[in-house]
Amino acid sequence: MSTIRFPAIDRRAFLVGSASITAAASLPYHTSGAATPVREFTLVAAPGQVSLVGPPHPDTDVWCYGGRIPGPEIRVRQGERVRVLVENNLKEETTVHWHGVRVPNAMDGVPHLTQKPIAPGEPFVYEFDCPDAGTFWYHPHQRSYAQVGRGLYGPLIVEEPESIPVDRDVTWVLSDWRLLRDASISDDFGAMMDVSHNGRVGNTVTVNGRVLETFSVRVGERIRLRLINAANARIFGLEFEGHSPQVIAIDGHPVEPHTPPNGRIVLGSAMRVDLLLDMTGRPGQRFRVLDTFYRSLEYRLLDLNYTDELPLRELSEFQAIRLAGNPLPEPDMKGAQRHQVTLGGGMMGTMQMATMDGKQVDIRTLMHNGLIWAINGVAASGHVHEPLLTLHRDRSHVLELVNDTAWHHPMHLHGHSFRVISRNGQPTEHKEWQDTVLLAPRERAEIAFVADNPGDWMFHCHVLEHQLGGMMGVIRVA
Repeated sequence: MSTIRFPAIDRRAFLVGSASITAAASLPYHTSGAATPVREFTLVAAPGQVSLVGPPHPDTDVWCYGGRIPGPEIRVRQGERVRVLVENNLKEETTVHWHGVRVPNAMDGVPHLTQKPIAPGEPFVYEFDCPDAGTFWYHPHQRSYAQVGRGLYGPLIVEEPESIPVDRDVTWVLSDWRLLRDASISDDFGAMMDVSHNGRVGNTVTVNGRVLETFSVRVGERIRLRLINAANARIFGLEFEGHSPQVIAIDGHPVEPHTPPNGRIVLGSAMRVDLLLDMTGRPGQRFRVLDTFYRSLEYRLLDLNYTDELPLRELSEFQAIRLAGNPLPEPDMKGAQRHQVTLGGGMMGTMQMATMDGKQVDIRTLMHNGLIWAINGVAASGHVHEPLLTLHRDRSHVLELVNDTAWHHPMHLHGHSFRVISRNGQPTEHKEWQDTVLLAPRERAEIAFVADNPGDWMFHCHVLEHQLGGMMGVIRVA
């Protein structure tokens, strides 16, 4: 079962809910006088009710897009232009950020930094091109620790010009929930215990808004499985018992196909991984998908359940698949400008002081103001700040990220993708293109990219409680 037991929750397992994901309805395909066709979608952010845990529990009050968890899938082709009308039917302001998509700065969805927040009852239109094929997602950046935690998120899939030869293209949006015994969401968002430790980790895990028991497969089937981690803070470490999934893309971008170390697929919050999953079992067999990331909190996410149908093909017929690269500018490592970014703070950390609102203050004053994390010695509140770095436009840059804390941090850079070129001084094997890099405690990593997208861009930890507690900043490209 994908229900994680914590002391605050009784030991009864939560059952399968009935919320499900369906595709978004798009308006007719048309052009707007330009050569690029425009695909139009509508997202309505509003309170709703979904059956996360099923009878005899009541439905859970959530916030969601289009009355569902996750929100409607936006699926387009690479190079297409997207226009999304967002209607805010919440009682508070919101925005939408298109995570991982290299959008113009004004379309990035960061309140006050790139746009005025969308007021209750008001609409806002986002419009941007999709230059990269891959798996992306959308979510708010206004009070994201609460709005995402209540269910506001959805998948954005950009298909390659030519589909790869698979039998099914499946998306699993993974998330977790902190539920009370009546299946309601615990309202302790932004609690300092979560902010100062590893974030808001829930006690019930869902796949596409449901607690799933099984996922049916067929012998000889090849599945492209798109994994999206939409949880506030939970890191997933998935193991596919009896199978050897091949990683073919990370954060939307192709990578040399490979089996990860120990066969475990690790996704920090906001990360995505595309897998090729070849069904090599026998009819009637069941294999567990396990999440083993947190020691002593391992659990079964679901079972792969083989049907009794005849095999689709002989297993020897499976061929290697490599995705075509996206049009990302390759950084010039010899001429790159270098910068160091140090992450500090948190419980069991060494940070004693940091800059808050332009003044040096001690850790007690920081905590009194809800802050306990810092980047380069600055603890940030809100979204608008003096840049922690100003990068020359169209130049190559290397950022050395130093995690001087006792906790994991998935660090996300808006508006760009970057190569992860080293970890702890050792070159990475695949030099993955990513937009969110997971740093383990005390780990160092180097990322390299061309700063070709002008504007002020958020750079923050995607453990949303860490962002709330100060681990965010602005990188200016000018």
